[in-house]
Amino acid sequence: MQLDEIFSEIEKIAPPSTAAHWDKSGLQVASDRKTADALAVCLDPTPTSIRAALNHNAHCIVCHHPLSLSPDLPCCLDAYHEALRLLLTANVALYAAHTPLDANPAGPAGWLAEELNLTNRAVLDPLADTVADFPEALPSGFGLAGDLPASLEGSAFVRLLSRHIDLSTATISGCLPRFVTRVAYCTGSGASLLPQAGKENAEIFITGDVKYHTALSTEICLLDVGHHSLEEEMMRRMSQLLAERLSPLTVCFVPSESPLRLAVSP
Repeated sequence: MQLDEIFSEIEKIAPPSTAAHWDKSGLQVASDRKTADALAVCLDPTPTSIRAALNHNAHCIVCHHPLSLSPDLPCCLDAYHEALRLLLTANVALYAAHTPLDANPAGPAGWLAEELNLTNRAVLDPLADTVADFPEALPSGFGLAGDLPASLEGSAFVRLLSRHIDLSTATISGCLPRFVTRVAYCTGSGASLLPQAGKENAEIFITGDVKYHTALSTEICLLDVGHHSLEEEMMRRMSQLLAERLSPLTVCFVPSESPLRLAVSP
């Protein structure tokens, strides 16, 4: 399949026009290949993930996080240098679908809303229009809120969530509500959307990378599940969606583990 066709399909799901101003989404490393027989999808373009993709004979890799948000000369023998070396030596293209993927609530970023069967959905930080390839969608933007099918006790909701998200390193700030009816979440680092979650009357907000003072001052329950868990599943679903849309191209998902773990096991 032509690489341009692959990139075009990615951009229907994650339109570059919705990228945050600080982002470095899009083609990260070019290749002089015109076609690809296999595509790999991963969360982070680490040397480990790139090697796994190459072991799957991928000619192109789609990641979520960019190779760098501030690209620089590869003047140090670090992970950035090694990732570039692997890609350039293998002549493999790397494309990052970062904030444009986060900003499509009808795409893979909406996976948790689908699993929890949330209704009356609202985007926490809307941008403007719907994503053209998802005509039934909510406006593009970051974060989602929605109603559970039925109100649950707070502890029961956390147990339900644990079926879908690894909560082994999760932390809770604020009081766990007695009952949860409306939920909000944002993939990645979404703590800045906490005020919007409150305005949406969510009893609990799920995201990652929560800072101390945000946790200290929160007025609703804030569940920090880490940066990895929501986005790892998002990219697994991205790989499934691309496999459907790019058939018969071989598409594989390269799984990863969170770099964070408990210092002392309970």
